[in-house]
Amino acid sequence: MQIVGILNITPDSFSDGGQYFDSATATLQADKLFVDGASIVDVGAESTRPNAIKLTADEEWQRLQPVLEVLIPKYTGKISLDTYHPETVRRALAIGPIIVNDVTGMNNPDMVDVVAELKPTVIISHLPDMDIQTAHQTMPISDINQVKDDLLAKAQQLIDRGLPKSQIVLDPGIGFGKTPEVNVQLLKFAGLVPDYDVMIGYSRKRFLGEDRMELAPNLDAGRIAIKSGAKYLRVHDVAGHTQIIK
Repeated sequence: MQIVGILNITPDSFSDGGQYFDSATATLQADKLFVDGASIVDVGAESTRPNAIKLTADEEWQRLQPVLEVLIPKYTGKISLDTYHPETVRRALAIGPIIVNDVTGMNNPDMVDVVAELKPTVIISHLPDMDIQTAHQTMPISDINQVKDDLLAKAQQLIDRGLPKSQIVLDPGIGFGKTPEVNVQLLKFAGLVPDYDVMIGYSRKRFLGEDRMELAPNLDAGRIAIKSGAKYLRVHDVAGHTQIIK
């Protein structure tokens, strides 16, 4: 089991917006996440909270470039990039190897084309066929099997385009267009797709309850995910989560 540390280079993320917005602070925070026990650091420049401001690919790259130019060579193969812009993926891969983490489920055909061409390791997060903000506002998914079927279909699409199965990680997209009940069930998602590596991202999300910013409910969620076979936990508090590995 590996911990994926979250690094938000944003002014408006719900948990840590603005804390690591300048490139120097962001780079130092990445160093700290690795020291604390992260195997991977997931870098993102656009908040996924409800009503967050959408960025163009150029605006996103303006935030990311100075950070990625330091981190990608320093931590080769250990940086994942939280983006849905294929242009950003191309720019980042020109610096060096990254893991592509598309929280929109690679619903953009251009992203599928880039991944099929350049063949990075990818994390496919489940999202209905819409953007993030629409998913926050639409009728939520209430059937865990829909999540499983959608992700397996997308993974097969990438395999058919030549991406090795071993380079595909599935993320059920907890908190994006799902009911609270389904979000709880998705902590055990790895048990539904035993042929794939799974990442579970529950950290500080609303379905955990009023104490979601506290460590205890996050650790409880992590234990459920690990017991069900998840390979990766995507979390804010890396140091706190190392105790459930030990």
